[in-house]
Amino acid sequence: RMIRSNIAIEEFRELAIDNAQEMGAIALFGEKYGEKVRVIKFGDSVELCGGTHIKATGQIGLFKIISEGSIASGIRRIEAIAGLNAENYVKEKLGILQEIIEVNRNPKDIGKTIKDLIKENSNLKKELEAGTREKLKELKKSLIGQVIKMNGINVIAVKIDAKSAEELKELSFQLKQEIDNHVFVFGAEINGKASLSIMISENLINEKELDAGKLIREVASEIKGGGGGQPFFATAGGSYPEGIQAAIDKVLKQIQ
Repeated sequence: RMIRSNIAIEEFRELAIDNAQEMGAIALFGEKYGEKVRVIKFGDSVELCGGTHIKATGQIGLFKIISEGSIASGIRRIEAIAGLNAENYVKEKLGILQEIIEVNRNPKDIGKTIKDLIKENSNLKKELEAGTREKLKELKKSLIGQVIKMNGINVIAVKIDAKSAEELKELSFQLKQEIDNHVFVFGAEINGKASLSIMISENLINEKELDAGKLIREVASEIKGGGGGQPFFATAGGSYPEGIQAAIDKVLKQIQ
């Protein structure tokens, strides 16, 4: 409203500080002022200032607040843009909004459509997570039957079907609860990349001087990648999934 009123600037130079305060001029915190000050007035807005100003509020044009928040107890900060910058900002946001509307086939209520999509996505994620847990449960049962004994160690070393490195980790930690004295070596091709994980029972770290982090670094070259981790659990990733089995075999040779 003040911008559209096109209020002209009123400038008072060399004004005594006491007179400025009587006018109700606002002083900035932390600023030091001399005996003589400059006062700028736009309508009811009066402040002490030494900077540059527009000649009239109408020159500001479009004014858009872009953020607002607390920066200290009882103090809030507002950031805004004006003029051409504000126009470009609004054009950019309107362009994004129009793209969203077109992608969603011009719905009558774009807000409701987006909320429905978010809800649907959340439900699908829950279904996917439930399916993944069930899949891991079945895979775990299968792998328990594939345990082999090597030097008194319960070993499972296989390439499996997994959608993410997190699945390899989750599978290892689930099996850890059911098989002691263990070494698990899992490999998977995920989105055209190779992923490896090694888990070693903590008692074997001292008894057999096995170290998952050291082992994973030694075999990561087979998948043209790198990795690392702790002595009891380590992971690696690489660009050569064809080398997964060679990496698994290399680990087995190390623990034989």
